[in-house]
Amino acid sequence: MAEKKNTAGALDIPREARARLLPRLRPNPDAFGSATENFARFMGTPQFLVWMSVFCLIWLGWNTWGPPSLRFDSAALGFTALTLMLSLQASYAAPLLLLAQNRQDDRDKVSLQQDRQRAERNLSDTEYLTRELAALRIALQEVATRDFVRSELRSVLEELLESDDGEERPVRRGKKKVSDATAALPRISARPQKQPES
Repeated sequence: MAEKKNTAGALDIPREARARLLPRLRPNPDAFGSATENFARFMGTPQFLVWMSVFCLIWLGWNTWGPPSLRFDSAALGFTALTLMLSLQASYAAPLLLLAQNRQDDRDKVSLQQDRQRAERNLSDTEYLTRELAALRIALQEVATRDFVRSELRSVLEELLESDDGEERPVRRGKKKVSDATAALPRISARPQKQPES
């Protein structure tokens, strides 16, 4: 018969969760972080320093000059209760300040990443526009301008007028220099040439 394996000590099987006496405290991290940031921000203001100083002065004044039966912190022992309260406040303030600083660092990282992405987009847009401008410049170099076309038409007109019966007729405007591109073109006569009779 098949033997039963002892699964109580097997490492590949997770143990069952133990029952907790108290429920696990899981505060909302965003709400808690926001509250600690507000408190840390308040601790860095002059108002906090003024109120803390007023609190300490009232504490010291009451326990020094108040009725002896109502004093709760002995001046002879160096105001031990006040020292403990200030130490407790400092022990809580340091982690709260660190938590606020960590959240600010996280926000700075996100902001830096967004700035980097924005800069990359701007760079790619600028490169695209530069390429388009270069392409437009190249395309415009190949386009005939109005003045170039006029000069070419004038030169062709002059050639046609000169070749007509060998007579030169006056041209309305002054004679322009024939461009190299026009000079390279074959000449076309205005009248068809007569074929020799055989």
